[in-house]
Amino acid sequence: MLPESTNGTSGGGLAVPMAWLCAEFTADDLLRASCLVPPGSLEYRAGRQTLALTIHLCEGADASSGTRATGRLDEWISRTAHDRPWPHWVRERLDERVHAGEESPDLAMAQETWRRLRSTQLRAADLGGIPSAATGLPVDESAQVWLPAWRLGLPLGHLALHLY
Repeated sequence: MLPESTNGTSGGGLAVPMAWLCAEFTADDLLRASCLVPPGSLEYRAGRQTLALTIHLCEGADASSGTRATGRLDEWISRTAHDRPWPHWVRERLDERVHAGEESPDLAMAQETWRRLRSTQLRAADLGGIPSAATGLPVDESAQVWLPAWRLGLPLGHLALHLY
């Protein structure tokens, strides 16, 4: 008996987003190993999804499975760095794949994740209002603002990559 949901891939079988699932597994593993936030928290979820999207769009989830793939890790660190235009890069990469005619469950998962990361708002410390180190003023964590989930997940994911 064939599954109800097929899209003609994999010889008529169920379309499974394996590349996306590998990227998500890798992101989960990196974030859990860093012990930065409790698993299951909104912050954790934002970090995992941001990292998974980065890993998937770098086309490197399979290269890191079970090993410390230094080249890929360096690329992910570079992509998530504070001074990089991460959201622009994500939109660009997704648009490239759509324009190339790619139709896959992996692309659909990446697009949906990007939509959720942009539309989900989390209340967090104002990361954009951090004073420079030269002023010597401590960060006021009570000054909170609503941020798109990716704005919180990106520095969390970047820090988790550094701690790996």
